[in-house]
Amino acid sequence: MPTPPNQVHALRELLEQAARYLFFTGKGGVGKTSIASATALALARNGERTLLVSTDPASNLDEVLGLELGRTARPVPAAEGLFALNIDPAAVAAEYRERVVGPMRGILPESALQAMEEQLSGACTMEIAAFDEFTSYLGAEATADYDRIVFDTAPTGHTLRLMALSQAWTNFLDENTSGNTCLGPLAGLEKQQQAYAQAVEVLKDAGRTAIYLVSRASPSPLKEARRTRRELDDLGICNQHLILNGWYAPEGDYQDDPIAAQWLQRQEEALSAEAAFIESLPRYQAPLLPGNLIGIEALRGFFAGDPTVTNTPVDPPPRDLPDLPGLAQLADELAPSGRGVLMTMGKGGVGKTTVAAALALALAERGAKVRLSTTDPAAHLNDALGADMHDLLTVERIDPKAETAAYVAEVLASQGAEMDAENRALLEEDLRSPCTEEIAVFRAFARTVAQGTDEFVVLDTAPTGHTLLLLDATQSYHRELGRQTRSDQPTQDVEELLPRLRDPKFTRVLLVTLAESTPVHEAAALQADLRRAAIEPHAWIINQSLAASQTREPLLAARGRAEIPYIQEVLDENPDKPVHLIPWSPKEPSGILGLKNLLAGA
Repeated sequence: MPTPPNQVHALRELLEQAARYLFFTGKGGVGKTSIASATALALARNGERTLLVSTDPASNLDEVLGLELGRTARPVPAAEGLFALNIDPAAVAAEYRERVVGPMRGILPESALQAMEEQLSGACTMEIAAFDEFTSYLGAEATADYDRIVFDTAPTGHTLRLMALSQAWTNFLDENTSGNTCLGPLAGLEKQQQAYAQAVEVLKDAGRTAIYLVSRASPSPLKEARRTRRELDDLGICNQHLILNGWYAPEGDYQDDPIAAQWLQRQEEALSAEAAFIESLPRYQAPLLPGNLIGIEALRGFFAGDPTVTNTPVDPPPRDLPDLPGLAQLADELAPSGRGVLMTMGKGGVGKTTVAAALALALAERGAKVRLSTTDPAAHLNDALGADMHDLLTVERIDPKAETAAYVAEVLASQGAEMDAENRALLEEDLRSPCTEEIAVFRAFARTVAQGTDEFVVLDTAPTGHTLLLLDATQSYHRELGRQTRSDQPTQDVEELLPRLRDPKFTRVLLVTLAESTPVHEAAALQADLRRAAIEPHAWIINQSLAASQTREPLLAARGRAEIPYIQEVLDENPDKPVHLIPWSPKEPSGILGLKNLLAGA
């Protein structure tokens, strides 16, 4: 269903919005960083001194701008008036710990200082510390030198948590009377209450803030944008706009090219399915480009109109494209073991969920007992599965709300029964901390991994930053579980988690990427991080390759040719590791039929 032209704003009108703070958010892989960077550059070129801030723990802003960024704003070369920075969650968490612990050095014994540092080593500390820094850029003092502040935010689940934290922590601090939290003494947080409250008001103020939900015209990103819209509305943040990125509008008639025809059909079907949502917001369309928006020159051309693409049909990409196995061959290799954990990992938007669902189906069809689960806060498994797969395998989701409720009830039952009313109230206050959800989800993650001892567990993991938080936080979660349950004995599942993840015969990490610059380089960085944690990835999977599709439509063929250097880079950098290639799917890869097509490379 074509979008009525009178309801689509010209992309350049985005630059004319009066808001001082511009947020770009959406599902991983939709192009938030590219659009945020191009917008910031265009504003600077219009004479407005502009600050570009990334709040994404897995940011690729450095690569897009061609500049190594840190926490201090620095000028972007060849872009007068544009400044950029990355909020580094690990660095700000370290500073936060020192702010809390430092004043006690020389006063408390070393054992007490060590206990405080351990208490402040969890993922929640990292998140609240990053939020501390984030709120500073919504205040006048830190941004007085800038006319506009553009935020390239993290994938949706993290972004919503970041925004909701201001309310969650303000309420928690208002109600807490014990003087302590999972973050340590309240003295380290009280001075931030006013900043948190101010952040909420700035985000709600349509005169100061504009939220741009970035999506693509495909089902999963649009559903994610719709969910985001509803959850932002619930927070009172209603000043929202929609950007449909990667809009495909080829010149000429390419109905005889099955890839082009199916691309257009999938785009129209996605628009029809989400018509009510799409028409409910002011919206913009950004064109599908022949390559990635990497570098200042490419970013400059973004608002100038579509790049010139010849309308003369071209030959498919050269056949020196390596002959690589697909997913079916990977399933053939894995099936004989009959058990273990498979984890699909990579940048948001590369197709981890779809690959996980397809592998789970393939293993089940080969006679294996299979459990398919997700630790992703955004949880897109149902979008990939359809209703017809549940008879073949066990499908579950680690539900944060349900896990938190169960964990709270367990702690209260084990610890609160013998407490007097005052001490029970203190325990209940502690359990209302936002950290409790993180702990409950972590425990469920460890429990799910443990089930790989007698069946296949296929885990659709969260985007890279969240996944690494889960993997790196094992010992700190041990401590927090012990603190809240008053027990020195961790559960066996939690105790054995890291050994299981490090056992290459038990856990096989599959790095999923697209044949594009940022996904490939981010997967390589993830591989290095995993190796530092003594976890060796099993294989790489290059998903949805146009180079392998044989399309002749000029724009799509150009994108396919642009993939080949990145496919070769993966091979060159991983000579001893299996690499699997999945062609672009003409049909939406969902449900049994769609996933079978993906497995067959059709």
